[in-house]
Amino acid sequence: MKKTLSIIALSIIGFGLVSCKKENKEAQSTATVAADSSATATPTASTDSASATATPVTTAEAGTPAPSNQPSTTVALSESNFDFGNVKKGDKVQHIYEVTNTGKNPLVISEVKPGCGCTVPDFTKEPIMPGKKGKITLHFDSSNFDGNVNKYADVFANVEKAPIKLTFTANIQP
Repeated sequence: MKKTLSIIALSIIGFGLVSCKKENKEAQSTATVAADSSATATPTASTDSASATATPVTTAEAGTPAPSNQPSTTVALSESNFDFGNVKKGDKVQHIYEVTNTGKNPLVISEVKPGCGCTVPDFTKEPIMPGKKGKITLHFDSSNFDGNVNKYADVFANVEKAPIKLTFTANIQP
């Protein structure tokens, strides 16, 4: 019985690592195709948080209605995309995204759901009052990656349309 449970547990863990690696390879091939087929370059977001301007956010690409038990509010992010630049394989890095409640009701972040097990979120759990700031930290473990990676986390909160997508990129070097 213990042997069977051990095999099942290892299978689940192994699948999570394989899917993380597969997602990375798919993102790399998509980025390569886009770079080869596009005639114009798209600028990337600045990594200097001092020069970042707040971007109001009220909707997201894959919108889901806000929880009905919380009145909606609006938020501004210091940035929604971050570039770690070159990261040594095996390093664990983190970035803090600042969230400002620009609405009239308390902002409640109910969940931050990363797209991959290599990313672990931490966020302000208590309600963020109007005009106040909260934080969402994404911790990334580069151990299972090589080359360019693109990752994301969906932030579920009481905004008009959720989730809010936070993204980051890194170039993993040996």
